[in-house]
Amino acid sequence: MIFGYAGKFLEIDLSNEKISETRLGDEVLKDYVGGRGLATKILWDRLGDRWEQIDPLSPENLLLFLTGPLTGFFPGGRICVSGKSPQSNGVVGSTVAGEFGVELKCAGYDGIIVTGKAEKPVYIFIKDSNVEIREAMHIWGKDAKETVTLLTKECRALLQDRFPQKGEWKEPAILYIGPAGENEVCTAVVASKWTHAAGYGGYGAVMGSKKLKAVVVKGTGPLPEVADMERVKQLIQTICQDVYENELWRRWGTGSAGYFVGAKTSSEPVRNWQEEWHDEKSFGVDQFENRVWVKQYWGDFGCPTTCLKIALIKCEKFKGAITDNPDYELQAYLGPNLGIFTPEENVFLTCLIDDLGLCGIQTGNVLGFAAELFQKGILTKEDLDGIELKWGNAEAFAALIKKIAYKEGVGELLSQGIYHAAVKIGEKKQQDVLQYAVQCKGIGIGAHGIRSGKDYPEIYSYACSVQGGDHTSTACLPLDDFRSELTMIFNDSAVYCYFNIFGVPRQVKFDFYKAVTGIELTQEDWINNKAMKILQLQRIMLLLGGPDLKWSPSIHDDNPARFYEPLPSGPYKGKAVNKTKVSEEVQRYYKTVGWDKNGIPKPETLKRLGLESAEKALEKLH
Repeated sequence: MIFGYAGKFLEIDLSNEKISETRLGDEVLKDYVGGRGLATKILWDRLGDRWEQIDPLSPENLLLFLTGPLTGFFPGGRICVSGKSPQSNGVVGSTVAGEFGVELKCAGYDGIIVTGKAEKPVYIFIKDSNVEIREAMHIWGKDAKETVTLLTKECRALLQDRFPQKGEWKEPAILYIGPAGENEVCTAVVASKWTHAAGYGGYGAVMGSKKLKAVVVKGTGPLPEVADMERVKQLIQTICQDVYENELWRRWGTGSAGYFVGAKTSSEPVRNWQEEWHDEKSFGVDQFENRVWVKQYWGDFGCPTTCLKIALIKCEKFKGAITDNPDYELQAYLGPNLGIFTPEENVFLTCLIDDLGLCGIQTGNVLGFAAELFQKGILTKEDLDGIELKWGNAEAFAALIKKIAYKEGVGELLSQGIYHAAVKIGEKKQQDVLQYAVQCKGIGIGAHGIRSGKDYPEIYSYACSVQGGDHTSTACLPLDDFRSELTMIFNDSAVYCYFNIFGVPRQVKFDFYKAVTGIELTQEDWINNKAMKILQLQRIMLLLGGPDLKWSPSIHDDNPARFYEPLPSGPYKGKAVNKTKVSEEVQRYYKTVGWDKNGIPKPETLKRLGLESAEKALEKLH
């Protein structure tokens, strides 16, 4: 067995209430590592031969919770959530911070594979090798804070009753869904704590489709043995020392970007990306700090950055709303994207999104889309069940958020996610509204625009990404660039918080991998072979799609129509993306990653990577 791994996975069949353990060979772990990479391998092996027939919300789909070899060792704990995505019908590796991955490894497992569907709502309770499926009707329908409170109290009582000799039990780690996930809303998250979320991919809907409210874990064993503990400790110190010197990042986190990205780089969504510039100083991070922050510098297990804050509205009509201070993505998508420029209204909407178990990026993307359709008269007040969805009206957006979470009225349509909603609204209104949907392959674009050329994504980054509009996994050349999704696949597969590697020499993470696993891995081998293998499988499953949609590279390997419109304001006014240049860059990317001119992996690429089992799928893609 390889160092750094617990060596086994839990497999839980909810349909038959069967709990078992499974193991994966060392060669599979060497090639696919964990997290996103291993999820891709498991999904391909088990579902690849019928991928295009599988409904993501059917019992056939898998729901995966996977650690990586560096989880619990590399500063900043996370867990990767994956399966067939109801947003893209491909595979997304979506990670969420917290102690869950560490507790799971200390319980003796590298991951959980959930299959089937329970008859009634359940939750899974894991205490080391003691695993049970428990009834969850009493927490079904509860919001985030209620769910965490009830489960923490209940499971601590269970532990206290069963193992009184252990004394007072610390709270277990919990992954759960809110009402949105229960209702199979395609922008629902798998959440941790009150406010952390694996948002991209819509896996909260998958969890809800299985009638699985939560997974609770308490591990009392040690982390797995590592190959070289002294070297691990040295590398932890190296990383932490670098992080401690980044005071701006530690003090403000990504929340510092809410004003900067709009005012300085003109790449922030403003009113559904109609603009990308604003100079609203009321939305500066200092305003959040002074007006709503009640706690600064806190973090999850082993995190030296501690970029998290707690925000509380202390007075006036939104008094009492409390949540993590919105990070940049939620500041942008639930702020300027909706014409909102005050910290209080942004925190209020973020709190609501978190409580209902929705993704702030994906749901914010849908909200901005709906508001622009209202602005243009395509959606009327009657269409919106009486909601006057004007820019800047936080209460109107809150009302629509609730309708989406509970699939009430127009919320039923918008709950299907940006792409499906745009297609159906277009059919109903008999006009093209996809031009207002800022998405790529069903996934709303992250809050980083490309028109000004001053932010990090390239003009082909979203168009070619195997995770669509995911801003954390962008296509980029050269392939070993720190922004490249081949680089990001390592972070998502080794499973740790990549915020802790900013400024750290890139070799450090490969040194860390060797110190934990004992396996030598060079950046060149990772980029050219292991990550490339994962990328090809993700690409194939994305293009196979199905059963309700299939992506055509000639049509869908492209940017949202909005990005070809000139910026109307700001220092980069008039700038837009050149469509001809995008096509050229897309072809250059295809060639570099071993795809043909139609964006389909070449047979020789698959053979070089040992993916002969995937060659038959190419026939379906032509």
